[in-house]
Amino acid sequence: MTHDTSSYGKWPTGCAVVSCAAIVGLVLSLGSITTAAQVPASGTEDANNWPQYHRTSNAWRYSPLEQINKTNVGKLKVAWIRQGGDITHGIQETPIVVDGVVYSITAQNRVAALDARSGKEIWRFEPRLDPLTKKVLFSPYSRGVTVGRGKVFIATVDGRGIALDQKTGEEVWQVHLTDFTNCHGCNFTSPPVLAGDVLTFGSTAGELATAGKIYGVDADSGKKLWEFETIKRDQKSWPGESGKYGGGGAWLPGTYESETNTVYYGTGNPGKNFVGADREGDNLYTDSVIALDPKTGALKWYRQEIQHDVWDYDSAYEALLFKKDGKDLLVHLNKSGFVFVLDKNSGKLENIWRLSETINFARDIDPKSGQLIGRIELPMGKSTLICPSPLGARSWNSGAYNPKTGLWYTPVMEICGAITPVEQKSEPKAYGTPHLGAEDFGKLKLVPGHRPGRLDARDPITGQRKWTYEMDIPSFGAVLTTGGGLVFNGDPLGIVRAFDADDGKVLWSFNTGSGLRSGIVSYAVDGKQYILVPSGWGSYAAILLPPLFPELERAPGASTLIAFTVED
Repeated sequence: MTHDTSSYGKWPTGCAVVSCAAIVGLVLSLGSITTAAQVPASGTEDANNWPQYHRTSNAWRYSPLEQINKTNVGKLKVAWIRQGGDITHGIQETPIVVDGVVYSITAQNRVAALDARSGKEIWRFEPRLDPLTKKVLFSPYSRGVTVGRGKVFIATVDGRGIALDQKTGEEVWQVHLTDFTNCHGCNFTSPPVLAGDVLTFGSTAGELATAGKIYGVDADSGKKLWEFETIKRDQKSWPGESGKYGGGGAWLPGTYESETNTVYYGTGNPGKNFVGADREGDNLYTDSVIALDPKTGALKWYRQEIQHDVWDYDSAYEALLFKKDGKDLLVHLNKSGFVFVLDKNSGKLENIWRLSETINFARDIDPKSGQLIGRIELPMGKSTLICPSPLGARSWNSGAYNPKTGLWYTPVMEICGAITPVEQKSEPKAYGTPHLGAEDFGKLKLVPGHRPGRLDARDPITGQRKWTYEMDIPSFGAVLTTGGGLVFNGDPLGIVRAFDADDGKVLWSFNTGSGLRSGIVSYAVDGKQYILVPSGWGSYAAILLPPLFPELERAPGASTLIAFTVED
């Protein structure tokens, strides 16, 4: 595929605060906290940086840094603050930090490189987006960028991949991957995955009239290598033309493992979300974990977690990798509130456990076959209460695993939804029309006897809970855990807290001024550890939650990075 440079280029770029030449000096002068020569344990490598979405390829969101710890976390102070500008849908990114430089993306796919010591801008890049992005269901936000091979990679909301020079921010290549003009759901809201010399891009889809795909792209040239269709072409799975707008997609970053050269993705829900009568079948590969060869896009294996989903229970979430008792395991949560423990190399079921305490959409899941037992169906035109709600037992804000405690820390929601399926055109013609089979995502309901939110500390394999912190409003921010025995998480009101990783005691809190819908990270520069918090309430949670939680009706928006450290 040739590179399309004729439409939607970029605004002028430059080295806004420090000169381009100074960037080289900045990188060469960086210090390090850890200097041990031995090969680090899995999850602890490259300790001073946060080089990818989940920091390491096992998706643990664990920083081994321990300069900030239980004894001094109460002394955390603001080191610097950086405003991102446009606050549309807040800030939803997990920042990337490499060798003293923070790479940040905000609304409209604006990218900036910042000095990690001070927050000062090094360079910035702003793509010219297709005007149709103003009509899309998912406003122009992004959950992050990808850094590697001397480049910063962006997946845009108008269906492009763009590579920038890591030092200068100048565009290196761009490629149109989707037919965005004619396809509302053919866009990207999350960063690509760097799998060696191949980038993989997962499209949105689930709520939209499209059939989602995953794309493979040469990271150095931008040449498209392959496409994988998340809607299987199979009449048993998708009778007739039902797969044409089958949804699916892979709207969160996958996990790449170099040991087996495999990229793991979770896929989105089938469409229409709440009407299954016109798509009888299991609807592969929606609501699945899939393992792909990044070189060819070939499917190695799949595990469908929710067959013939009519509740909007995406399986797009993070895939955590573990070695336990001689087994290679993959642990995966989806919206349904069930956690699946799989053989990493085959997808075979090893265990299934419940994260949510209020599940009612099915009585259980068969631990051997993975089939749902005692499903609740949704009759047309009638309201049916399902638990969890379509928001899920947790949203896409990732949990974090700490190898020192052996615990996985994850937010949980105990909220139900009253869903009323209705007739909807099978071929929506208006650009930006949701493909739900309902007027909305349902009326959210609290569950008597249960707090609506909590932060759990669990054994990721067995589900055994060690501690929990209950909340009056559920968390929609991702979790960070560190070698200093800490767990960080923030809430929709903007309060970020540091917990004792062993017992859940709150050791520190700070009001950032706007809610968290993002990923907190930690890094070190010149021997000093920082905690970096993106603050800015947004996403569709900000639209759907206020009827249930009135205090969120006037929640302020923002697009702010706040860095904390402990002074010497």
